[in-house]
Parts: sequence; structure tokens; C-alpha cells
Amino acid sequence: MAIPYVINIQKYSLHDGDGIRTTIFFKGCLLNCWWCHNPESQRYTPELLFNYERCKGCKECEKICPEHVIKVEENIAKTERENCILCETCLDYCINEAREIVGKQYPIEELLKEIDKDKMFYEESGGGVTLSGGEIMTQDIGYLVELLKKIKKRGYHITIDTCGYAPQKNYEALIDYVDTFLYDIKTMDNEVHKKYMGKGNELILSNLKYLSECGKNIYIRIPLIGGVNSSQESIKDIVKFLKENVQVKKINLLPYHKAGTNKYEKLDLSYLGEDFVTPSQEELEKYLDIFRKNGFSDVKIGG
Repeated sequence: MAIPYVINIQKYSLHDGDGIRTTIFFKGCLLNCWWCHNPESQRYTPELLFNYERCKGCKECEKICPEHVIKVEENIAKTERENCILCETCLDYCINEAREIVGKQYPIEELLKEIDKDKMFYEESGGGVTLSGGEIMTQDIGYLVELLKKIKKRGYHITIDTCGYAPQKNYEALIDYVDTFLYDIKTMDNEVHKKYMGKGNELILSNLKYLSECGKNIYIRIPLIGGVNSSQESIKDIVKFLKENVQVKKINLLPYHKAGTNKYEKLDLSYLGEDFVTPSQEELEKYLDIFRKNGFSDVKIGG
């Protein structure tokens, strides 16, 4: 059983399901969405985050690096990422705290200790535990089954936040332990999906229909990105699919934002979504109206 990496455990979360929740963000996703606000969650292994603004060019990291992969140029440290072994030696010597390794393995019992700390909030608010990512459904299934069994034994409500791009057998293995699925739909246009997410949408739509057929509680989340899927035509296509194939409890329309784009610089990655725009309030109201006129009453803007 492989222990997956976690990038964050967010306490007192109010936007990842019902009530007050502990949301655990696992590392690794098979999609590559251009607007992803957590790029550090895409790879399945630990990574170095480097804050260029904090670096003062003191050269301590260059001196101490056992692999000699750090060079200070023009008072800024540059790391040869392909040769860095993530030994964390430089972290201990960086007085400006410009360096961080993201991705920590949590054995199940250690993760449960973190979850149990907020038991009181779950009980008082009708909340619970949300497993997110990255993509939680592509993590080691043996690990997830054991984790969910133990969470469920404690009586906590379990929500899975998923993009849907994972083998159906993974959903089959976990479905009996999950109370609610937060399920992303980006676009019904397969070619657009391939371009901006890196994969087609067939598997995603198939898994969504499967979960609905199993009678699961499903909350649909639709990120709206101007230039990709923020149009009345795109919304109408999604509405048609949902009406014909899915029993939906709630729908959240999530307007595009640029929060998290600074993480790309910290990972030495290019952000591909610079030209994307946030839909106007007028556009969002029109989308709400389309959903409501088609019988979806519990739909709102935001998480």
C-alpha cells in the first residue's frame, strides 16, 4: 500500500461541502487545467517552492547544497530542479525562508489524529471530512479504502472532491463510504476539454453518470472561464447533459480568478491562463437563469 503525498490540511473549511470541514488536499492529478490555482498539486511527488521575493542572494544555500545544484546569479538563487534530490538541507540554512518542500506523506493513523482534532466542529455544524486534491480518486486505492473505513467508523460525514478523471473501478471501491461527491464539469466540448485540460471528457462524464445511477449525493461545480467555457451555449450544453443523465442536489458556478498564479513562479512554471477573464455579474446572472428555468433550483454563484 503506497502512502500518497498531502500538500495541505485545511481546518475550518466552509467551501468544500456542508458544514465546517477538514479538507485534505492530496498531491497528484492526471489533468493539467490551464487555470489550476494549485499547480503544486499536479505532480504526485514532492516539489520545491521557491519564493523569489524573499531571496536576498546571501549564497548560504549555494554553499551548503550537497549536490551543488544551486547557483546565485544577480543576487537570486537558481536551482537545477532536474538534479535536486529534495534533501531539504537548504531549507535549514535559508534565513529568509524562501524555500519550501511541498508534499508530505501521512500514514493513516497520523492523518486520523489531525481529523479527530475538529470532531466538535463536525458535530455542531453538520460538517465532516473532505478529501480533495489534486485528484483524490487517482491515489492508492488500498490506502483510501482503509482511510475511509476508519473515518466512517468514527461517524464523520465524508465528501470527495473530484474532477472525475479516474478509473471507474476506483469509484466502485470507495462508493459505499462516501456521503457526497463534489464533481467538476468544465465543458461538454471534448476538443476544448483536451486543449485546456489535457484530456478528453468521456471518462469524466461516464463516471458522473455511474455515480448518479448509484444514487449518490452529487454537488456539481462548474468553473467559469472567459475564453474557454463561459458562454450561454456552453452552459446550455451542460444543462442538457445534467437533465438527461444526472440527479443533482446542488450546483455551484465558480467564476475564474487569478488567486494562486504566484505559485507558478515559485515552481518555475509558466502560467497559461493570462488571457482568461472573469465572467461579468450580468453573464453570471444569465447562467443562473438558464439553470433555474430548467428545473435546477439549488444553484448559486461561488463555493
